[in-house]
Amino acid sequence: MKDIHIGMIGYKFMGKAHSNAYRSLPMFFPKATKPNMSVICGRDSKQVEQAAEQLGWNEYVTDWQDVIARPEIDLIDINAPSNMHKEIALAAVQAGKHIFCEKPLALSLADSREMLVAAKQAGIVHMIGFNYRFSPAVRLAKKLIDSGRLGKIRHFRAWFLQDWLLDPNFPLVWRLQKEIAGSGSHGDLGAHLIDLAHYLVGDMQEVIGMSETFIKQRPLATEMTGLSAKGNQDGPQGDVTVDDATLFMSRFVNGALGSFEATRFAAGHRSTNSFEINGSLGSVKFDFERMNELEVYFTSDEADTQGFRRVLATDDVHDYMDAWWPPGHTIGFEHTFIHEMLEMMNAITEQRQASPNFEDGVKCQAVLEAVERSIEERRWIHIAEM
Repeated sequence: MKDIHIGMIGYKFMGKAHSNAYRSLPMFFPKATKPNMSVICGRDSKQVEQAAEQLGWNEYVTDWQDVIARPEIDLIDINAPSNMHKEIALAAVQAGKHIFCEKPLALSLADSREMLVAAKQAGIVHMIGFNYRFSPAVRLAKKLIDSGRLGKIRHFRAWFLQDWLLDPNFPLVWRLQKEIAGSGSHGDLGAHLIDLAHYLVGDMQEVIGMSETFIKQRPLATEMTGLSAKGNQDGPQGDVTVDDATLFMSRFVNGALGSFEATRFAAGHRSTNSFEINGSLGSVKFDFERMNELEVYFTSDEADTQGFRRVLATDDVHDYMDAWWPPGHTIGFEHTFIHEMLEMMNAITEQRQASPNFEDGVKCQAVLEAVERSIEERRWIHIAEM
């Protein structure tokens, strides 16, 4: 297959991560079909022009409909704010374009389901951006579980802790507005934990949760870039309409128990994305701040040497690592996106569905909304109710 021509809508935090992945892919995975960075789109003409030059795109535009209308474009990459995902994706489906969409798929379960149905009917390749699945250490955890080496899984506990909103004078960025973001730490951070749970352990049966918004109002933002912003603390204030922290428990279909915590108010935690899984024959622990490592414990070890061992997932035996550096030379956050885009390119070339895809996005959204309903109604919610 010839190059896959990409039109990307969005250019800030995720836009930079995706652009780096497209540029790096041919160097480290030369057998994959090459991504052609055709056109990038953003609403601010000056900023998107700068982004196109900095990130390596051939052209820039300010109208996303222009991108979708171009016959040469094969893949639409959506990393615009969450409230735009559905409209752009449905237009891309109508035009027969393949789609990579950052999470969340949409602001509601109903909208997510509509996007999935449309994509399936059109027969396009669709993928959602759950990049943490693509860490080699996480893939190792998956292999240990699927092979039965951990035995029957009993517990999944996960936490995603950040502290970038501790300052009450931090401005009201779009991620703090429900009509744009959908939810706060729950949908932004918790969604990754939910997807990892689905990927590693399986489907959830029921959930119960609680949440809190610690800072109810913040100064209006005058400038936003990624996770940073500027505003006047003495100026007008706006309401924070999403959660600052959400915790929930779950019961999996296979009988395992789960606990999940997502917050942006954990002082000292820049981005602690971690999980621990306990099985009848062993356990694993993972922390993305040390993403090249997986802690592994087996009950079959001799009594005098039992304990968690640190496995450095950088040897060729681990997923993707034969493309990178000699053993012991670690990789980073940006590499998860390169692996993610490798899956997207391969799926298009091989004419198969990508993984994770819109079905995984819908499944995640169902859990997110079940937790929200649980908080509102103060009861256990079965996922089947959604």
